[in-house]
Amino acid sequence: MLDAVSAGTGVSAAYQPIVDTARGTVVGYEGLARFEMPTGISVEDLFAQARATHRSAEVEARCLRVVLADRASIPANCFLTVNVSPHVLREDRIRAVWRDHPDLQGVFVELTEQSAIDSATDLEPELDGIRAAGALIAVDDLGSGYAGLSRLLALKPAMIKLDRELIQGIDTDEAKRALVEMIGTFASRIDSWVLAEGIETAAEYDTITALGVPLAQGYHLARPGPAWPTLGRLVLPSALPAAQPNSPIVRDLLDVVPAVESVPAAARIFTEHGEVRTVVLIDHHGRPVSVLDSESAHLGIASDAVRVNLDTPVRDALLRAITRDSTHRYDPLIVTDNAGRYAGIVRLERLITTAVR
Repeated sequence: MLDAVSAGTGVSAAYQPIVDTARGTVVGYEGLARFEMPTGISVEDLFAQARATHRSAEVEARCLRVVLADRASIPANCFLTVNVSPHVLREDRIRAVWRDHPDLQGVFVELTEQSAIDSATDLEPELDGIRAAGALIAVDDLGSGYAGLSRLLALKPAMIKLDRELIQGIDTDEAKRALVEMIGTFASRIDSWVLAEGIETAAEYDTITALGVPLAQGYHLARPGPAWPTLGRLVLPSALPAAQPNSPIVRDLLDVVPAVESVPAAARIFTEHGEVRTVVLIDHHGRPVSVLDSESAHLGIASDAVRVNLDTPVRDALLRAITRDSTHRYDPLIVTDNAGRYAGIVRLERLITTAVR
């Protein structure tokens, strides 16, 4: 069976929609491998056998290739998440997948919980290479205990997925709701998205929406299917922003300032154009890295900046801004589209004056 899977025989891809809870629209898909298994053998058996025979990298590499094969046809402004175990990241077969897909913009590489991350530091070269190709890092959950939280801080994921165990019955469990709120606060401090997966009931969906979880996935919304399934009719109207039609969003306050790929280029803009107050540093995929003023550009200092989506409510953006370190609390926020690309900035003074109206 392992030989057949490694060769791609009986392996196909399915994709499950990921929903923006504020708008009730599909903004991404999780790519999942599907196998034609002999009677009596489960997928869990397959992966257990692969681990026992040291062939996990073969199997996971084939899964990645099958899922990434449809990527060119993904709907506009949607991202794709792919799964990989941390312990195979340094294997040549996995590295070969990334080499064959040098542009991973719009892809989240999700580190699964199948194996523990013994040392985030050991993974840094692999993760840096994945990020350099344009991908973002996601993690399945927070892990357990202080060690798990420490690894999460070291990984700095762009997305944290809340496991089904935490989501199940959240509508009747005050402790789970409190934990999700805490995770949301933590994620905003490290500039990460939160995704609730495994949503199977309307009550669960209503609860995570009320808690402000921005992304959701589960059978209640749509089952996995061939590229690219649409949402089912079970999505509730409460997922849409109609309840607050006049609530301002960051898109309404957008300022577009120059964006460059190097600090010296920013310094030249400030020297040649004295009226320019702000320049955004971006990477070669168009994703923002830092906000620069004249002083920081000429000193060659680029620090991380808080990023918000175009459709982030103004009050939410303001709350994120004021939790920053005091030295950067009044810096502009970088605004991105759904693919993480630079769209503009929003200044704190505009957030404040709009929020208090």
